[in-house]
Amino acid sequence: MTSNKMVLGDYQFFDLKPARQDMHQEIVAGLRAQEKRIAPKYFYDEQGSALFESITELPEYYLTRTEMNVFDRYGDDIAAVIGDGTCVVEYGSGSSQKIRKLLETVHMEAYMPVDISKDHLRNNARALHRDFPGLSVYPICADFTQPFELPEIANGWNRVGFFPGSSIGNFDPADAVTFLSNIARNLGPGAQLIIGVDRKKAPEILEAAYDDSQGITAEFNLNLLKHLNDALGANFAIDEFTHEAVYNEDLGCVQMYLRSRKAQQVTLGTEIVEFARDETIHTENSYKYHLEEFQALAESAGFAVRSVWTDERNWFAVVLLEVQ
Repeated sequence: MTSNKMVLGDYQFFDLKPARQDMHQEIVAGLRAQEKRIAPKYFYDEQGSALFESITELPEYYLTRTEMNVFDRYGDDIAAVIGDGTCVVEYGSGSSQKIRKLLETVHMEAYMPVDISKDHLRNNARALHRDFPGLSVYPICADFTQPFELPEIANGWNRVGFFPGSSIGNFDPADAVTFLSNIARNLGPGAQLIIGVDRKKAPEILEAAYDDSQGITAEFNLNLLKHLNDALGANFAIDEFTHEAVYNEDLGCVQMYLRSRKAQQVTLGTEIVEFARDETIHTENSYKYHLEEFQALAESAGFAVRSVWTDERNWFAVVLLEVQ
């Protein structure tokens, strides 16, 4: 008698014990720089993560739904190019929304989400293993922006990296090359990488995506200061800062800032930071690329472009790269 029972996939958690930066030290150093800055990773406390989910549903924020539409439109084509018997390594697993979309068409045998947030990673990996019981799931707690080695269990599969969401745009181009070079070494020769790339378009479309009419993105940016108040005991007067998002055509990126409404002091522990009126804190870059620009960047990192899928307006591209 033939059994219809589903064969359960394996599950193992790999903790590479990534080094944690001293948050207080990093924030103070950024605020003492000639151009004050705070790394965008500090957007994502609980409230910041919830606000970002709201941003992805805004009419002006085309990125998430446009990328998802590309996966819907070309899912079978992507699956055919990738093939069966794959192990997909996702760099920064987030909410797992997009890997679930990929699982609708791509037959992968194993999934390796990589993220530095251990609890968030474990919870999402467990949920995915429960919802796709035939899939082997191997979460890896690591800083995916730094070099690391995949566990030996990754050997023997066709490796496919996954980096959706246009997150490559958050790296300055030189840093993007370094990051992609690390991924190429991580995956190994002949491996593939599926990556989301936001394309250059009219400045008014780009700026609206990062400064929506409902003010959700402004709330998201300003929540960074509340996060610092809560985490570090700082005393940012949040109402004394405003959100700004501008497209820098020379650099080809949207830049987000918090601008001080007045001259003021902020205390972080024993540190006092002075702000002049109209002085800014740079909180995020989001680079946009023409396809030929991104191809040149990818080739500098040791990849070749194998396929490009885009939406009907040519606003967003899902690119398949191969390690050379």
